[in-house]
Amino acid sequence: MVGSRIRGSQQRIGVFVDVQNMFYSAKALHQSKIDYSKLLLEIVCNRNLIRAIAYVVQKPDVDQSSFTDALKRLGYEIKSKELRLRPDGTAKGDWDMGIAIDTIAIAPKLDTVVLVSGDGDFAPLVEMLKAHGCRVEVVSFRRSTAIELINAATQYTAIEESMLFKEKKFQKNEPYE
Repeated sequence: MVGSRIRGSQQRIGVFVDVQNMFYSAKALHQSKIDYSKLLLEIVCNRNLIRAIAYVVQKPDVDQSSFTDALKRLGYEIKSKELRLRPDGTAKGDWDMGIAIDTIAIAPKLDTVVLVSGDGDFAPLVEMLKAHGCRVEVVSFRRSTAIELINAATQYTAIEESMLFKEKKFQKNEPYE
């Protein structure tokens, strides 16, 4: 891979969005939702988008089909899994391993991996991708992003207010949008 030597429309990028991480960050920090159309346009700019994958965790009692359909229309591939409820009442539902596997698998076809997440667990993945010649950009909310992830990235970009939809209030059983 050529990595950061390729600029502009020649640069092949893949975008990997941790939807759950972004949903809760937008809600907690800005009482808002992300405008995934603006986000993708801003990330891609004049580069060559190879793949954009949004990783969604489905709650059993929430219909997210309109959200996932909208993401598909915007050009995202959707990977979805059910939130697992444990016998002790806790829940498990993240895509960390899936995102890691996909980025490693797709990276040889890319010049730049764009990870949309603030999760510090991805810092070793970022380091590994860079060691294999891939440029890695991290896009997230600055206040909810692990410093080790920012430091590991080739480039860090904070999500701006212009990328958000303002909400008056959030519903209790709202999906990860």
